[in-house]
Amino acid sequence: MKNGRLERWPFFFVRRLECLITAKGMTLVWDYPHPYTMALTPQPADIDGLNHTNNAVYVQWCEKIGWAHSQALGLGLADYQRLDRAMAIHRAEYDYLLPTLLDEELTLATWLLDSDGKLGMRRGFQLVRARDGVTVLRGRWQLVCIEIGSGRARRMPDEFRAVYLPALALTAASASPAAAAAASPAADAPSP
Repeated sequence: MKNGRLERWPFFFVRRLECLITAKGMTLVWDYPHPYTMALTPQPADIDGLNHTNNAVYVQWCEKIGWAHSQALGLGLADYQRLDRAMAIHRAEYDYLLPTLLDEELTLATWLLDSDGKLGMRRGFQLVRARDGVTVLRGRWQLVCIEIGSGRARRMPDEFRAVYLPALALTAASASPAAAAAASPAADAPSP
């Protein structure tokens, strides 16, 4: 929140949803409802020569929470291998808004945003500083379903659609309490 006004994420095709979750007495404003969250704190190895968290660390954190979220929904690496299918990153974008520092408490959130139900899906990320609720990073992945053995794009298997589509943040179905419970742990849940 800045000057009493909420920051805006420049998604021209998505009306911003203002989602509030209270964590440690701080109200966090999320870009989408029902975030899957992970508490993070930069360690000495994460800090670069400019005395802030190295940008590559944010990318690693996004990968970590993406896998944790998929596992929590019910699809892990073993399932990907068994099905010979995977959701691979086709494009990744990160908006580094503010630096983070050593030992700063952060909360990273992720969502499956939308999907065509065939080949593609989008995942979003938002990293918030715990002490003041300010968003320090936003990220987006465009994912494509591939056949692991060949690396070629392939249609999502039924198992992917059954697990991922009900968890989409930008659908009416995902706003239901049942979908929300299946897609997200409590905001104050421990890091997976």
